[in-house]
Amino acid sequence: MTDYSSLKSTIANYLARSDLTSVIPDFIRLAEERLRRDLRSRQMLVVATADTTSDDSTLGLPSDFLEMRDIHLQTVPRTPVTYLSPNAFYAKARVTDIGKPVNYTVLAAEIQFAPIPDSTYSVQMLYYAKPELLSNSNSSNVFLANYPDALLYAALGEAEPYLMNDARLQTWAALYERSITAINIADQSSEYGGQPMSMFSS
Repeated sequence: MTDYSSLKSTIANYLARSDLTSVIPDFIRLAEERLRRDLRSRQMLVVATADTTSDDSTLGLPSDFLEMRDIHLQTVPRTPVTYLSPNAFYAKARVTDIGKPVNYTVLAAEIQFAPIPDSTYSVQMLYYAKPELLSNSNSSNVFLANYPDALLYAALGEAEPYLMNDARLQTWAALYERSITAINIADQSSEYGGQPMSMFSS
């Protein structure tokens, strides 16, 4: 499974069906949407920069935004901006003050800062991005290149209700969950595995 075409062929082979050409892309699309919801890995991280506008507390999120990992102002030294839930943001942050932002929350498709920026600030974001969906014109993406097993099992799981083959749902669901767990463990190990071990005395 190295590209979109071979993924479709593999799904057809697993289902032992040759008459699903028109609907297999739908199974893949549903599988990708599921992975977008369930998976957060290093391979999905993207760095982007944008500028605030003076006296405007909002900044539009990137169109492929899934979840923020880190955000800071590119000042000297850099200024971290701390996330608050919407409730905490309006209760605790200086939402009516004007100055250098120190807090933010996410509302719909926008970031909202507090204090309101008193100038133009360059904001750098590290966030989890939605991989571009597979298609005839986009033959691979993060999911297919790095997690083909999870993508396959998710697509097969989406196919069984269509085929009214409920007996196979549990099989594909178990294999999907196992692959997601393995991906998360591997991702955590690669991020923190090189850290020196700390010894604590009792």
